[in-house]
Amino acid sequence: MAMLDAALLRRDLLKGAVCLGLIGAAPGYARASARRFPAIRAMVDRVISERAAPGAIVAVGEGVGRPDYISSGTIALESPLPVNEQTLFRIYSMTKPVTGMAAMLLIAEGRMKLDQPVADFIPGFANMRVLTNPSQGVETRPATSVMTIRHLLTHTAGLGGGPAVKGPLKDIYEKTGLRQNLVSAGERLEHAPPANLKDFADRLAAAPLLSDPGTAWSYSVGLDLLGRIIEIVAGVPFEQFLERRFFAPLGMRDTFFTVPESKKARLVTNYTGQGAKLTEVDAGPASIFLNKPAFPSGGGGLISTAHDYDRFLAMLANEGRMGRAEIMPPDAVKAGTSNLLPQRVSMRDYIGIPGVVGFGAGGCIANHGGLKGLFGWLGAAGTIGVIAPDQRLRVTGLINNMSVFSFAMNLPKAVHDDLGSAKAA
Repeated sequence: MAMLDAALLRRDLLKGAVCLGLIGAAPGYARASARRFPAIRAMVDRVISERAAPGAIVAVGEGVGRPDYISSGTIALESPLPVNEQTLFRIYSMTKPVTGMAAMLLIAEGRMKLDQPVADFIPGFANMRVLTNPSQGVETRPATSVMTIRHLLTHTAGLGGGPAVKGPLKDIYEKTGLRQNLVSAGERLEHAPPANLKDFADRLAAAPLLSDPGTAWSYSVGLDLLGRIIEIVAGVPFEQFLERRFFAPLGMRDTFFTVPESKKARLVTNYTGQGAKLTEVDAGPASIFLNKPAFPSGGGGLISTAHDYDRFLAMLANEGRMGRAEIMPPDAVKAGTSNLLPQRVSMRDYIGIPGVVGFGAGGCIANHGGLKGLFGWLGAAGTIGVIAPDQRLRVTGLINNMSVFSFAMNLPKAVHDDLGSAKAA
């Protein structure tokens, strides 16, 4: 009872936390915190000194322990407001593992299957066609395989999206309004975007594929399409499902697709360039994320904080549990953080992250920076969120710069270096 009382007292004292169920930071992290995480601290300070961003924060946690936060700088160049664990950041594609795990939860509950055809939920995907020469023409042929939930989770559905949309398919996506990756309120789409996820899915079903489903890895809008399937299966809008099953029970009070007016003062400004060329692209007080999007993007639409994303990662690292509550069954987490790529499909030619060995539910599997079996993904504005399941370790790194990725890429090694020195102390 004494331990429980202490945990409840700590819960009441931690602002913004809900049902923490924490016993305190792990000993290794307590020692590392005392040493001020020198490698991580140096990285965060370098972001500021090199004008890669005006502010940055890293959250590091282990087991069920509450995280340590290492932060510096402000939310914008001209702002005096410091970055902290409650600062709002655009996490873009770090949304993908959230959507992926939502699908794994429904699979665990028997409401859909990993290898179930997408056409079971959206009939328009029953007879897909594939571009015969994706780099040149619009001629197509019938697809030789069926698109499944697994393919959407792992970017092997043959869909375009992001860097994969080039040549004729890019033009098709543009003309049908399938491009939604705007980064500032000043941008305008040439063609009307989908009105909702259903409209998005229907338009996507009418477009050709880059390859036969299950035969190649290509970064895509598969997780956006999965958002539509989740709301079909769950019987509630996609964003409501995430709120009910993840955000509310995990105490993620500052994670959403649209920033509420009452919270916009905490949203960082987004930049591009570096040093003397650091240029504002989306000011926090007038951000595009203050407006409701055409549809909630399961592939890249969330705003979050270091506190909130750490809560999501902590749940995964703790096999689906948060305190005394089971958010996901352990088997669902284990499956989602393992390699789900179809047979004979690999990511060996993907150069985005060194050491990638596979892909799970919306995130890659990698051995990187001295850490083994990492699961997670990056965000377009230089962010990263990963767990190392075997070590029950999680790391969130947040900046907002659309052209600086060295911070995210080097953070795992800095974490490894600091934990090694701490455990040796």
